[in-house]
Amino acid sequence: MGTTIVEIEHLKKSFGSNNVLADINLKIEKGENLVVLGKSGSGKSVLIKCLVGLIEPDEGKVVLLGKDISELNDEDLNVLRKKVGFLFQSAALYDSMTVRENLEFPLRGSKSKPKAEIDSLVIEALKNVGLEEAIDKMPSELSGGMRKRVGLAGTLILKPDIILYDEPTTGLDPITSKEISSLILEVQKKYNTSSIIITHDLECARLTANRIIILKDGICIAEGSFKELSESKDEWVSSFFNQEFLN
Repeated sequence: MGTTIVEIEHLKKSFGSNNVLADINLKIEKGENLVVLGKSGSGKSVLIKCLVGLIEPDEGKVVLLGKDISELNDEDLNVLRKKVGFLFQSAALYDSMTVRENLEFPLRGSKSKPKAEIDSLVIEALKNVGLEEAIDKMPSELSGGMRKRVGLAGTLILKPDIILYDEPTTGLDPITSKEISSLILEVQKKYNTSSIIITHDLECARLTANRIIILKDGICIAEGSFKELSESKDEWVSSFFNQEFLN
């Protein structure tokens, strides 16, 4: 750690009378896993959309990988986004393509990469998630956990500097959820990536987080390690950690 990857200052965003982000200040260091907790509607998804310029904030500053995104044109912003990996809840796979074709897809626009290099990158990505044997399967042949793994392989194939995980364990059984959480840690250690992990899964948060922030009413009301926050004397924070599921 020591290099700041993300810096957010006084971020605010409203939709009509709904004040989603009231005043968010945040830094993320190189190699850090930051977990964002909060009830549904607390602004977690809006936060990461502002981070990559998909939503324009009303006020505040967002610096991603040393670039103030408000100063970038569309072309430069798209170049910056290529350094950001996403793992969506659905794994975002094309059902009509094999696993191999899904992983090749983001590389097809790179004319500088010969087929042999693309093949090597696909195999390496699948090895990273323990799914080499699934290379020629269709998404419909995969379990939910396997689809998540392939989605993560597709993220890793572009060698991102930061990965945004949106509910990475949603819909998975406890054993598979733990496997995905362990995989997030393996990726962090192997590639020294920074990650923002949005989750309602407290076990995922416990296993993956270097640091946790909790959003409520558009602000960060608590920050610390899982142990520190779970032992908080604040009644709301304490009750939050005593809930198995957050609605």
